[in-house]
Parts: sequence; C-alpha cells; structure tokens
Amino acid sequence: MTMAKTQHILFPVDFSAQVNAAIPYVAGFARQLDATVTLLSVVPPIWAGRGPKPEYADELEVSTRKRLDGALTVEVHGLRVERVVVSGDPAEGILAYANDHQVDLIMMPTHGYGTFRRLLIGSVTAKVLHDAHCPVWTAAHAAEHTGEHMNEQGARRAAERYVPQKMLCCVDGGPQSVEQMRWAAAFSHEFGAQLRLLHVVPPVADWGVLVGDQQLEEEEREMARKRLRALCAEARVDAPLEIEVGRIAEVVAAQAAAENADLLIIGRGKIGATLGRLRTHAYEIIQRSACPVVSV
Repeated sequence: MTMAKTQHILFPVDFSAQVNAAIPYVAGFARQLDATVTLLSVVPPIWAGRGPKPEYADELEVSTRKRLDGALTVEVHGLRVERVVVSGDPAEGILAYANDHQVDLIMMPTHGYGTFRRLLIGSVTAKVLHDAHCPVWTAAHAAEHTGEHMNEQGARRAAERYVPQKMLCCVDGGPQSVEQMRWAAAFSHEFGAQLRLLHVVPPVADWGVLVGDQQLEEEEREMARKRLRALCAEARVDAPLEIEVGRIAEVVAAQAAAENADLLIIGRGKIGATLGRLRTHAYEIIQRSACPVVSV
C-alpha cells in the first residue's frame, strides 16, 4: 500500500447513537488533516425492481436527504463537507462510493453486540472491513457524545480532544508488515503523533510444550526482535519496538491501555481461512480495544 496524504474521509451516517459518538473523532481527524469529509447515507432497498416502483421509495430518499442535510451541522462546521444519499445495500453502497471517489479513510463505529464475531462487529462494518481497499477506522467503545445543545466552539474543542497523540502499530512480521509500518509512520507524521511498534509472540503453551517454556519463549522473543528489526530497516521506519508474549488480542488491548494509546493500527492481509482478507485476530482486537482501531 502506497501512503499518500489523507485528503478524503468517508463517514457513513445512519443517524444512530453510535454515529453521534464517532463524529468528534471524524471532525478532529478532518481538521488536523485538512481533509474533506463525505457524510454518506445509504437507503436500504425496499423495492425489488419487479413491477412499478412504489411512490414511497422516492419519498424515502427525499426524506433521508432532508434529514442528512440537517444532521451534524454544528459538529462539522468549518470543514469541507459533502452530503450524499444513495440507495442499495448499505455495505455495498459504502464500498462502491469509497472505490469510485478516491476515499483515503473510512471511519465508522462497529454497531455490533453479542457473543459471535459477526454480532460483535456488525454485519455492515464487518463487510466494509473485509472488502475495503482503503484503511478503515472503527471504534467499539466510543463514549456517547450526542452534541446536543453544543455551540460551534464547544464542538471544535470536543473534536480536538480526539486527535491522536500516541499510536500503537501492531505487526505480525508477515509480508504485509513493511507496507503497514510505512503507512503507520506516514499517518502518525500527519498528526505529529508518537508511534510505537508491537509484536506479540504466542505463548509456548499454545504449542503443546511442557518443559523449558520460559527459555523457549525468550528464544522466540529474541528471534522475533531480530526479524522485526530487519523489517523496520526495510521499511525505513525508526520507532520503538516492543516484543511481548501472550494471547494476541489480550496483549494488544492491554499494551494499548498501559501506554495510553489513542489509536491502534493493525493489518489486514490474505489468509487461508474463512475470514478472507481480515487477519484472524482483528475482530477480537477491535472489540477489546478501549481506543479506536485503524485496519490497514
């Protein structure tokens, strides 16, 4: 992935509480990056195309347009904002717009609940994470921030609080790690943020080893450090590197909390499993992380 300046942010709007919670992040990013924000509402299909198109189909688009035109006006005041309404499958509409309009970053909350992965993330967000060609920002635990009765100055101060100052980039040492680190370094530079790198070595207990666990873990840690340092040199990224041992999602979330990270950066890549492009632990990391996550 070639990293260019982030100039176009896509923010899907479904008028939910989660959207209100995420908008200060979007505004903060856009002001810091001097980026254009597209607020996109997708009207779900209510007409199968057989027989005459019902009148209420057009009425729904018109009412959605009116609602979108009046939404989040205070929060995005002073930004370059485009408001777009399209019809169709929500995930497909988001992906098509991102692909057709040179979107650099999609920002959306997870909308997911429950025990299963697809519910933790939400079906629309999961599909966008899986299929998007650009990085995707998600926040599973964004504090509710409705913006009610807030003036423009208050909205600006709120957005400034959500500009990341500390970023933690989690790399697995695979072939995509070099490009991921380059992207993270460029993105952190755009914000003037600190960047740290993290690699997690699975515990030897997961390999079925019964003796010499501590020594083997230390050997694996040292091998991983050498491998990651070589990748850093290839990427020409100079950032502190931490090597930890444990279950990946748990360690990543704990390390981000310990370092007061404002943003996690994780990778997506092709794997031979049912999750396709999305790395095996990405969903769990997103769900566990107290701070937002960008999947690259």
